Amino acid sequence: MRKHFLLAACGGLVAGSIAAQQTVAPPNESAPLYHVTVIQRTTRAVNYQYRAEPTQVDFKGTVLLPEAKGRAWVESKKGRTEIDATLDHMKPSQRFGLEYLTYVLWAITPEGRPHNLGELVLSGGDKGHLKVTTALQAFAMIVTAEPYGAVRTPSDVVVAENEIRPDTAGKVESVEAKYELMPRGQYTWRVSDSLNKQLANTPKVSSAEYDALLELYEAENALGIARAAGAQQYAPNTFSKAQQLLDSAKQWQNRKGEHARVIEYAREAAQTAEDARVIAVQRQQDEKIRTAQAEANRAQAQIEAAQQAEQRAEAEAQQAKAELEQARERAEAERTARAQAEADAAAARAQAAEAAARSSADNLVRTPSAPSTGGQERQQRRALYEELNGAALVRDTPRGLVVLLPDMSFSGTALHPAASSTVARIAAIIARHPGLRVSCEGYLAADNSEAMSRQRAEAVRSVLLGHGLSSAAVTAIGYGNSRPVGPNNTPAEREENSRVEIVISGDSIGSVPFWDRTYSLTGRR
Repeated sequence: MRKHFLLAACGGLVAGSIAAQQTVAPPNESAPLYHVTVIQRTTRAVNYQYRAEPTQVDFKGTVLLPEAKGRAWVESKKGRTEIDATLDHMKPSQRFGLEYLTYVLWAITPEGRPHNLGELVLSGGDKGHLKVTTALQAFAMIVTAEPYGAVRTPSDVVVAENEIRPDTAGKVESVEAKYELMPRGQYTWRVSDSLNKQLANTPKVSSAEYDALLELYEAENALGIARAAGAQQYAPNTFSKAQQLLDSAKQWQNRKGEHARVIEYAREAAQTAEDARVIAVQRQQDEKIRTAQAEANRAQAQIEAAQQAEQRAEAEAQQAKAELEQARERAEAERTARAQAEADAAAARAQAAEAAARSSADNLVRTPSAPSTGGQERQQRRALYEELNGAALVRDTPRGLVVLLPDMSFSGTALHPAASSTVARIAAIIARHPGLRVSCEGYLAADNSEAMSRQRAEAVRSVLLGHGLSSAAVTAIGYGNSRPVGPNNTPAEREENSRVEIVISGDSIGSVPFWDRTYSLTGRR
C-alpha cells in the first residue's frame, strides 16, 4: 500500500490517505509552546481482580470524536496487568490541530495520576490496536491526541474513555481525574515559509516510509517543544543528545530500505527530547524557588537587623534611666546624712551610728539581674505585640498577649461584621507565627451567663478557624460573671465587665511580658 503524506506548518504534520488532503495555512505567530492548566474530568476506574479470568471493558468516544468506540481485554497477573486494546472509527489526529500527530493510551489512577501506556498507531484505515502491560492494579483508561508518543502529561484532547460493562469483573471506583492537561494549540511552532510551499504537491509513499516519516515528524515536534521550554539552556546535554539522535534518524532516512532504523532513532530522539523538556521545566521551577528563597532571606535579615537595632536602643535607654535614678538616690542620701549630723551635733556618736544604719538601708539600690537567655522569645513577643496592636486593643500580660473584644462587638452571641473583620486580621497575624496557642475567653456581667459567654467565645473561635488557624490550637470557654475587671453596679461597669478576651501564648514568645524583668537588691559599698 502506498500513502499520501502532507508536510504542514507544525514542523512535520502527517495526513494519511484515509483523510482527504487539504492545505493548512501556517500560524501567524508563535503560540506559547507549553502551558499547563488543570482540567478536571470524571470517569470510572476498575480495580481488576487479581489472577481472575480476563475481563472486558468498552471504549466510547467523547464529544470530540463521538463515533469512536472500542474494547479492551484486561487481566491481572502476578507482577503485572495485561491490556489488549482495540479502537475503531478513529479519525486522523491532525483534525484536532496541526500539532497532534498521534494518539496515546493512558491509565489514570483513582488519585488522578496519569501513566502513558503507549502510542496508538492507526493502521489500515480507522483502526488502532495496542497490547501492553502495566504495574497498576486499579485504573481508568483514556485516549488523547498528542504531538508525539513520548509525552508524560495528557493533553486536553480526550477522544475516548473506558466504559464499564455489566459483565466487567472488578471493583468499580469513580475517578476525579485531576491530571494536568495541556491545552489545545499550545504545541504549534513556526517553521520557514519554504516548508509551507511543499503543501501543493504531496507525494505518495509506501506504508513503511509513511510510518518512518510519522515517527520522524513526531521527534521534530518533541525537539521544538523542548527548545521552547528552555531545554537548550537548562538541559543542554540531554537536548544535544536528542538533536544527535534526530540527525541520525534523518541520515538513515536518506538510505533506501532503512525505515526501521529511522523509526528506532526517531523514537529515541522524541523520548530524549521529552526528558530534556521535563528537566528544563524542573530546573526553571527550582531556580524560581531559589530566587524567592534568597529574596525572603534578605528581607528576613533586614527585619532582624532592624529589630536588633531597636532592641539595643531600648536597652541603652533603660540603662541610662537606671543610672540616673541611682545617682538621684545617692545624692538624696548624702543630703539627709548632712542635715542629720548638723541637727544632732550633741549626740554625734549615737546619731552617727543611727545615720550610718539608716544610710545603709537607704543606699540599697536596685540593679538589673543578668540578662535573660530568652532574648529571641522577647523579640518575637514584642514583634507579635506590635503587629496585633495595629489591628486591635492588645495588652501584654503574664498570661500572654490579650486582645480585648468589648461588649459592643457583639449582637447577642453573634459578632458584628466590623468585629469579625478585626478577628480575621488577628487570625492572619497569628498564622504567621507557628506554634502559638489561642484561648477565646467569654465574660458576661449577668448572672447564669456561662452559656451565653461560651457562645460568644465560640463565635470568635469560628472566625479564627475560618481564616487558617488549626482547631487543635484554638479553644473557647465561657466564664460568665466569675471574673469581672471591676465593680458591677452601674450599666457602664457591667458593659466593661462583658467582653471576650483572645489570649495568645506559646513557647516561641515566652511567658514574661516584654516590659517586665527581674531585680535583685544589693547594697552600695
